[in-house]
Amino acid sequence: MSTHAKRERLLLADLLEAAGPEALTLCDGWRTRDLAAHVVVRERRADAAGGILLGALKNRLERVQAEFTEKPYEELIQLIRTGPPRMSPFGLKQIDEAANTVEFYIHAEDVRRAQPDWSQRELDPVFADVLWSRTEKTARMMGRRAPVGLVLRRPDGQTVVAHKGAPVVTVTGEPGELLLFAAGRQDAARVELEGDQDALARLHTAELGL
Repeated sequence: MSTHAKRERLLLADLLEAAGPEALTLCDGWRTRDLAAHVVVRERRADAAGGILLGALKNRLERVQAEFTEKPYEELIQLIRTGPPRMSPFGLKQIDEAANTVEFYIHAEDVRRAQPDWSQRELDPVFADVLWSRTEKTARMMGRRAPVGLVLRRPDGQTVVAHKGAPVVTVTGEPGELLLFAAGRQDAARVELEGDQDALARLHTAELGL
């Protein structure tokens, strides 16, 4: 597995373990047990995981995830730590890096930032650049439901347009924070917003993300 994806995987597993099975997360309606089950199903049940994106498979996904939610929490944590099964495409380094680095980073923050005493994580510059690269590539998909124009900007001035429109809101922050904002975690992301008040209010409640 790639360095970034492996590190984020192990961090997510540690955070889930420390929080326990019934802790809150930033995922609406999910406790940590639900989030752990989601991660395992996504990697180990390709027959159901398509329901994450395809409405036709949504019912199957919900049934399978409910089954995994009933498994012992410690077993779910161990399945996350050990990674995908041998024949899974997620076991290939390139796919692991492409599909899991952002997934695990976001879900680790879903656990961390739902706790009252959370502290912001300082990312190394290389990892920050990786997250920015992924944000650039997926910005328009994540921002497609934005009700206003949406521009994401790093403190150094690099920008990407997530949604064309007017009025425009510019969101400035470090790459990890911009990624969280664009992924629908607006309340938890530490960013600065520029735009008129009505546009800011509309964006604040918008359903961003994949």
